Amino acid sequence: MEIKKTKDYSHIKFSKNDLENSLTAFKNSYPEIESDHIVVDFSDKINTTIEDLLLFLDVSTKHRKNGTSFVIVCNDIDIDEVPDEINIVPTFTEALDILEMDAIERDLGF
Repeated sequence: MEIKKTKDYSHIKFSKNDLENSLTAFKNSYPEIESDHIVVDFSDKINTTIEDLLLFLDVSTKHRKNGTSFVIVCNDIDIDEVPDEINIVPTFTEALDILEMDAIERDLGF
């Protein structure tokens, strides 16, 4: 797992197929980034399942309540099968678009 912080968001990149260790590393690092907008990137991970993504449901819900964005990049999942509480997009560029749209919605009071 690799964390890249920018002034606008934290980009967490999961690679390989070792989700268990990556998830542990994410949980250990989370206190440092919990107030940031977060993009979790599974684009390099092969065979990602919906069950893998649902592990982030609590974090996604917490971020929405705190007024921050949480987006997952995953290009091999049927987005219609994932709960609405998790923002999933197929590309990193679209994840940045979601961050921008969320910011606009917050500014407008939605």
